[in-house]
Parts: sequence; structure tokens; C-alpha cells
Amino acid sequence: MIRRRTSPRPRLRAALLPLFLLAALPPPAHGQAPDRETPNRETPDRETTGGEARGAPPAVAASPVAAPLRVVAAAPLRTALTEAIEAFRQGAPTAPIGVAFGGAPAVAARIAAGDGPDLFLSAGMAPAAALAEAQGRPAVLLARDRLCVLVRQGLLVEEDGLLDRLLNRGTRLAIAPPGSDPAGDDALALFARAEAVRTGARVMLEEKALRLVGSPPPPPGQLPEAAPLATDRADLVLARCSAAAAAARQVAGARVLPLPAELAVVSAYGMAVLSDRPEASRLALFLLSPEGQAILALRGFEAPLRPEP
Repeated sequence: MIRRRTSPRPRLRAALLPLFLLAALPPPAHGQAPDRETPNRETPDRETTGGEARGAPPAVAASPVAAPLRVVAAAPLRTALTEAIEAFRQGAPTAPIGVAFGGAPAVAARIAAGDGPDLFLSAGMAPAAALAEAQGRPAVLLARDRLCVLVRQGLLVEEDGLLDRLLNRGTRLAIAPPGSDPAGDDALALFARAEAVRTGARVMLEEKALRLVGSPPPPPGQLPEAAPLATDRADLVLARCSAAAAAARQVAGARVLPLPAELAVVSAYGMAVLSDRPEASRLALFLLSPEGQAILALRGFEAPLRPEP
């Protein structure tokens, strides 16, 4: 079980953030009711004309098919976002939702090509904020995640002695590839924090760290974070807590340890509505709602807008 430190909730911000997204909802035309966005809505029957057989059933025009809502999200959000979208769809009819997982460069390229997403969920606040600012829109904090340690079965280590264990020459340490995986960048940030605690720790950790996570690809169904332990290539794996919790369930006897305060690395996930489609704002508001935040928390994320229990 992951032990997590909590910080005071920004209640005022929790109350105000959804108001930014409400501003993205376009008002209905004068005298026209808002579109309910029901994909299978039928059109009114066409009136019969003199050329049609008397008493013949009127022809029915094909129902309009709503274009899919385009969502791009950071890969670590895959499981939580999939579950949240399913809950969102059960709550009210909506257009089809297409989800792709990628980073800010891919999203920027799509926008330049005229095929940008309606909703973007980024690893870090900066990517979402930059794309939103370019359109004069706001970006909001969706969730936070922390770096944790995935520990193999039988290894004796606790939070207080974690740095000593990480530096032990006999301990095999695996990290995600920095640059291509945010968790790898988090690992390098941890090494820098370790240097402030113990001189020389950064170099030692960088030299011994095995960039095994994700290379070679794990077997189908196995998480990249679980593979180094499952194949006995590592004793400890540095991973974001949300991923570590899921990986621990795939490896017998594995457990998750939080980092001590002096080594803690916290990451944020930003969200930005990038179109005027009402469904994009509705999905964003759902993700910020108590139900949406509870789904994120269940998957190991820190949900800043989740109500106090």
C-alpha cells in the first residue's frame, strides 16, 4: 500500500477552476434550444409530395453522425482516463470519443496540420498551458503523481534507509529511459536531490542505473515497470506511483515504497480545452468533478480537487 503525504487542498481554486472551462461552452443561438449531442437522434419525417404514392410511408433522412471528440493524453493517464471516459459516457449520451496517447510535440504538429485535439491532457503543466495560451484559453491542474520505488519480493528496505539501499553496490536499480519517458526524467531529478543529501550520490546512481524499463518491450499484458522485476533484471524500479501500484500487482511479492521527503519528486498533469465543442468542456468538467477525481485517485494519482473524505 502506498503511503502518500497530503497537502492542504486549495479549496478556493477547486471552486474556481471549473468556471474557466464553462466559459468554453458556446451559448445556443437565439431562440434555439441547446443541442443535446445525441448521436442516434432521428430527423423529422419528410413531408410527402404529389409525386409520392398516396399512403406510402414517408422517406426518412439518415441520422446525422457526430464527429468523434478528439482527446490526446499523456501515456501514464491511459488506464485512469479510459475508466473516466467510460463513466462519463454512461452518465449522458455524447458523441464518439477518440483517444490517442502522445506528448506535446505530436499535438503541436496536429494543430499545425489543422487536426488538433479538442481536449489535451499533458504530462506537466507547461505543455497544456503553452498550447492553451496560444489560443487564448486557460489550462488547469488535473492531477499530480509522485515518484515511488517498486521493490522486489524479499528485499529488506524501508523508507528511512532507502537512499543507502539505492547506493548499495549490490542493488540493481532500473529506471525508465530519460528523455523518452517522464518517469526517467523524474529519476534523474531524484538523483540530483540525492546529491544534496550525500555528496557523490548523483554520479553513483547515474552510473549504476539500468535503463531497462520499456527496452526490450515487455510481453503482451505486462507493464514496462513490472518487467525488470519479473525477469530478475532489477531489485528496485523507480516509477511514478500510479504505474508502480499497477505493476506491483503483476509481480508476486512486489511492493511499493514512497520516497522520503528529502528525495520526493512530484509531477503534475495539466488539461486544456482546445476547441469550442461543448462535449470537450463537459468531459473536462467531469474529470474535475468528484467522480472524475475519485477515479484518478483510485489509480494512484493525487487528485487535488477531490473532496475531503
